[in-house]
Amino acid sequence: MSTQNRAVATLGGGCFWCLEAVYERVEGVTSVTSGYAGGHVPTPSYRQVCNGTTGHAEVVQIEYDPAAITYRDLLEIFFTIHDPTTKNRQGADVGPQYRSVILYHDSDQQSTAQAVIEALDAENVFEDPIVTEVEPLDTFYRAEDSHQNYYENHPGQPYCQAVIAPKVNKLRKKHADRLKATA
Repeated sequence: MSTQNRAVATLGGGCFWCLEAVYERVEGVTSVTSGYAGGHVPTPSYRQVCNGTTGHAEVVQIEYDPAAITYRDLLEIFFTIHDPTTKNRQGADVGPQYRSVILYHDSDQQSTAQAVIEALDAENVFEDPIVTEVEPLDTFYRAEDSHQNYYENHPGQPYCQAVIAPKVNKLRKKHADRLKATA
């Protein structure tokens, strides 16, 4: 894939393991990296981010081919696999590190994110208002190796079965047309 057929999106919607497992299965996505962004501590560790004092959210950085999938498509998936109406929380995961956040890379991503949120709110897709933050990406910090491909490496782990597997199943059900052939 040439660099002109490569784009990057950075999203946070709770635990990065969940988002990573979902987006790895999406056609047009070439790589997904778990990491941290949106905070004030340089080169944070997982332990630091889990304390909730770094300002960072657990996020994924998604490399994709915009000829195969659009940024809007990625956001549509994003809004179906997590709850964008709970501030600093996704299920049992509580704290600012689990906030719903779109970290845009340019003004086109910013305007697309805002338009998608406005449309979802106008259509009353969710019972409560969307609280997803839309902010510019400053720096993305790659998470430790033990957090990369977590679901693939630990499919039988209870968290994977109870939390991640249902999100992957939701992707398969609601976005079957966007799945890679091997997903």
